[in-house]
Amino acid sequence: MQLKNSMAMREKVHSLRFNQDHGCFICCMDSGVRIYNVEPLAEKTHLRESLVGSVGHGEMLHRTNLLAMVGGGAVPKYADNTALIYDDRTSKLVLEFTFSAPVLAVRLRKDRLVVVCRRQIHVFSFPHAPQRLFTCETRDNPLGLCEVSPLPSADRHILCFPAHKLGAVQLVDLLTTESTVSQAPLTVQAHKSELACLSVNREGTLLATASLKGTLIRVWDTARRVLLAELRRGSDPATLYCINFSGDSEFLCCSSDKGTIHIFALKDTRLNRRSTFSRMGFLGGYMESQWALANFTVPPECACVCAFGANSTVYAICVDGTFHKYVFKADGCCNRESFDVYLDLVADEEF
Repeated sequence: MQLKNSMAMREKVHSLRFNQDHGCFICCMDSGVRIYNVEPLAEKTHLRESLVGSVGHGEMLHRTNLLAMVGGGAVPKYADNTALIYDDRTSKLVLEFTFSAPVLAVRLRKDRLVVVCRRQIHVFSFPHAPQRLFTCETRDNPLGLCEVSPLPSADRHILCFPAHKLGAVQLVDLLTTESTVSQAPLTVQAHKSELACLSVNREGTLLATASLKGTLIRVWDTARRVLLAELRRGSDPATLYCINFSGDSEFLCCSSDKGTIHIFALKDTRLNRRSTFSRMGFLGGYMESQWALANFTVPPECACVCAFGANSTVYAICVDGTFHKYVFKADGCCNRESFDVYLDLVADEEF
């Protein structure tokens, strides 16, 4: 299936992001915003440039009528220091939040709105009569790193972002933190260098981290703040764009600028590959790490984001406008489930 020939694409992609259940994704472009359903793959919404201008960042709220946007790109209609909430049911912008610095990301829950600036994280009640609940100061955060557990019914309600210390992640309990209450910061010393990617599972019990080096992913218990697994993407540096847990938290996938998707087992770690030299202690942590049980490279070999679907499927959306679907097995075998699909997009590796 082909939606549009890739040679005719003229739209620049500034960000790609799945919604909370990985059943939809949002594309922010110079020509506006497009939202796609995954199964079956179909465009659901197109907010054109004439309505919203070019858009740099976007976030869906599950499958509801509300979505967040931030202006950016070549022809923005709104300033990049304003977070906008759009109601697709009424086709209107219903909320605006303006800050003193550019907004680098927005995260949504059904009860919270989180706005990420370069050195601050702002948390609001949402969506009825939004009020600022608190603001957290952060380390310089040019990538706008911030993730939140998506389910109000989850075991833990975690907000995570770069802490002040190099390579550390700060964890905030969204239910107990108030602007008038002073608490000692809860942090995880995840890496020795700058952070590049974060992910939280749906229950808020697991945190995945990666540094700018991009060779290792570490998985942490958010309650005890202890390391559960060290997963090795590879030996050569890479820029990680995306880490996602499966819905049941049994698997984790990651994608990089090399266009390769790596899949790791978290529940049954025996499925992950290990070096034949792993028992030779003098070789150090390199040989002790767990390697992906399966991996595949999308044909464009370019930057992409990835997420799990049902029945051991993995989706990949690339900045060249292609959509890919693979099925993996416990023995490491990966099969392409469908032909590449060209969305009405074009590459621009800003995200």
